[in-house]
Amino acid sequence: MPRTKTTLKLTDIDTRDAAVERLATYLPLEVDGYACTTETVLDVLIQAAVTRQTIESVCNDLDEMVDGETIRGYLNEQIQVDELQELERRVNQALVAGLPRRLWKPRLHTAIDLHDEPFYGYTPELASFTCGGPARKGTTRFFRMATAYVIFKGLRVTLAVLFVHPEDSLPELVAALLRRLRILGLKIKRLYFDKGFCTTPVLRYVEKSGWPAILACPIRGKKGGTKGLCHGRASYQTTHTFKCQQYGAYTAPLTVARTYTSHKRSKRKGRQARWLVFVVLNCTLTPNSVRECYRRRFGVETSYRCMRQVRAWTTSRNAALRFLLMGLGFVLVNLWLELRWHFCQVKQRHGPRQIDTQQFKLQRMRAFLRRAIERIYGVVSFIEADVAPLGV
Repeated sequence: MPRTKTTLKLTDIDTRDAAVERLATYLPLEVDGYACTTETVLDVLIQAAVTRQTIESVCNDLDEMVDGETIRGYLNEQIQVDELQELERRVNQALVAGLPRRLWKPRLHTAIDLHDEPFYGYTPELASFTCGGPARKGTTRFFRMATAYVIFKGLRVTLAVLFVHPEDSLPELVAALLRRLRILGLKIKRLYFDKGFCTTPVLRYVEKSGWPAILACPIRGKKGGTKGLCHGRASYQTTHTFKCQQYGAYTAPLTVARTYTSHKRSKRKGRQARWLVFVVLNCTLTPNSVRECYRRRFGVETSYRCMRQVRAWTTSRNAALRFLLMGLGFVLVNLWLELRWHFCQVKQRHGPRQIDTQQFKLQRMRAFLRRAIERIYGVVSFIEADVAPLGV
């Protein structure tokens, strides 16, 4: 809830009301049962997210709550795979609702990335919505999301998410995310991509689009390839031709940066040299500037760690419900950033106001939401045996 002149206090109930209002406005849920309403379902989703539990566990823990099967029934009835595109649109609307207006004024650094959630099932219908990848966390199948993340002073927010289907290509995903940012009216200063996007089709699309971009380039080869460029005692710029049997040859400008790791990150004492390779398109920067600018992209990993702290767990066979729970995590993180922006500004004698990040951490927002919902529905605080135990 935005701060007004009459109130400067944010309570746990206010936080819960803001979360329920945000989700009720944008999520396609309408429940009007005898013992279950839309607000009840949203409270269960929020509680499952902040406690990182399943819907069933939350319903069992709350005293005056319907059973988990009822909640899942409503969700599976209204959140369906056939309407995944509409759900995606609503989640994107919820991501940007309530963000400060000044976010739309400057030119922003934007990071585009892919986020994977492991899938361990064997259902062919559900597996058809998963993407393959290198073995990680005991599986090679993942539910994949493409995200666009912007960096602005104290705000680092995810503004667009897409559910990735196995048949989607990387240039199509990049184009869809950029189209979403243009619809929002955002001004992009520079794009940042990780190594997974350093492919010939993406390089050609970005160069043709005219967007300034920096892409991390994987170091490959034994003597040739990009590994053969990692030599000398200083950073430098050059060009390199990527050869692909399917897409042909493509020559791109490269920045080869020589950096050092401290002994704290290495088992050896002293500094250790390390090479980083970047593809720089539609902009002119020095090697040191390329390295420093690309460090801004690392904030996207922080957003994923925050999202995992407010993501409910499920083994549902409904791919749309799985996407909803992942999208809900990003929406709650953005709501946390919005509330922190409104209630944690610190007045300065000179210069712009700063954000007191210690006053309202994500952990505190999780605690606020959990306590408010537990106060409304109560918790199971005891169990009672039917008979006295034997042998006592």
